[in-house]
Amino acid sequence: MKKFNLVLVGLMLVLSKAVYAEDLLTIYQQALEADPELKSSEAKIGIGTAQKGQALGAMLPQVTGTANWSINSQRQGKKNSFVSDYYGVRYIVSLNQTLLDFSKFWTWRRTKATESQYTLENIEAQHTLLFKVVEKYFDVLATEDELDFYKSEEEITEQQLEQIQKLFDRQLIKITDLYAIEAHLDQVKASIIEAETKVVTAKGSLKELTNTSPAMLLKLRGDIDYKELEGKLEDWLEVAKSENPTIAAKQYAIAAADHEVTAQKSKHLPVVDLQLNYFNTNTGFQSASLSGGTVETQVAAINVNVPIFSGGTTTKQTQEAQHRLTLNKYDKEATLRELIKETSDSFLTSNASVRRIKATRKALESASKSREAMETGFGYGVETISDVLNAQKEEFRVMQDLAKAKYSYIKNRMRFMQAIGMISEENLGELNGWLQGTSAQVEKEPIHSKAQPVSGVHPPKYLSKAH
Repeated sequence: MKKFNLVLVGLMLVLSKAVYAEDLLTIYQQALEADPELKSSEAKIGIGTAQKGQALGAMLPQVTGTANWSINSQRQGKKNSFVSDYYGVRYIVSLNQTLLDFSKFWTWRRTKATESQYTLENIEAQHTLLFKVVEKYFDVLATEDELDFYKSEEEITEQQLEQIQKLFDRQLIKITDLYAIEAHLDQVKASIIEAETKVVTAKGSLKELTNTSPAMLLKLRGDIDYKELEGKLEDWLEVAKSENPTIAAKQYAIAAADHEVTAQKSKHLPVVDLQLNYFNTNTGFQSASLSGGTVETQVAAINVNVPIFSGGTTTKQTQEAQHRLTLNKYDKEATLRELIKETSDSFLTSNASVRRIKATRKALESASKSREAMETGFGYGVETISDVLNAQKEEFRVMQDLAKAKYSYIKNRMRFMQAIGMISEENLGELNGWLQGTSAQVEKEPIHSKAQPVSGVHPPKYLSKAH
């Protein structure tokens, strides 16, 4: 009995694992822990902070201390008649404080801008991860839907083949009808093999993001009312230019490069620093013993260092910094153009997907009626099996188009949110609410259903200034 209970418990664990499904937020948490790009961007912030601290430290007092202990032995006179052996001790404490060094100041300004750049790049890495999770999650659902459609078509076609075979055995239909449905079934089976490969590939892409093999994923509900993005595209482009963290990071990169140019030019200017020294020693010139014991010396000085000629190194370093500044400006311009295209494409494609969903729903209703009519006509002998199969194939094609339109809307909506710099975990939570239960089968698209509204995206009343 105890052995039976253990087997039962084990079976329950296996079944519970089989029905377990992961939602969008679970995948996101896995990606947060595993994404190397996000962790790299976080490490860059630490690098930027350390560089800023180094640049600031170079402008603060520099204090050094030196202690020297030695054994000294002197021989003088003929045949070393005079011998002097003694211990020597020397202490030195030195303090240097920069009073005027423009190069150090502008280097510090550059590191501040670089730290801000790395911080914004980290925000962009977070936004990219959010979008990747949505993209790869729904890519898996899209391939699974395609596979389910083909399997459903295979099941229906096999039932039809069985019926056609019986009719042919009774010599009620031609053999060409039998060949037609057999050929169609072979095509569907070939499509299933291709769809299975797509599922494996999509899951592998998701695993690359999370470093975990995905379990069964929650499916998209069929009762979502997809809304178009509100506002004018021109207004959203202004939002993208001002709020997108990548553009802001590029602007800080330009500022850092500009400060570097100024820092290199400043190397032509004089450098002034304050120096305070304290010496305590009992040895003099050439380590000779001081007859008076020890000597203390205190020095306060202002040093002025005027660069005159460095072999052209400073000039070439300035030219290099200027070229890097130009590169950063071109980089920002290219990124801005790409952002404008990304914002426009995602905005227009998302809204087009809404209209496509509505039109495809009507097309699906018509395709279903057409298929039913063909089946009825075949029963009366006025339609061929090829006509039925074509109508059936068209219905499944429209169903796939509808599913693709939904996934296109979701991914482009999130791509738009990323482009305007407003993508967040709240958006992910909203999408997570669009998922249904743990059913592994695709929920049939209802032609008439009580729709659930999708929260719209509204342009802000006030657009912030560019960074």
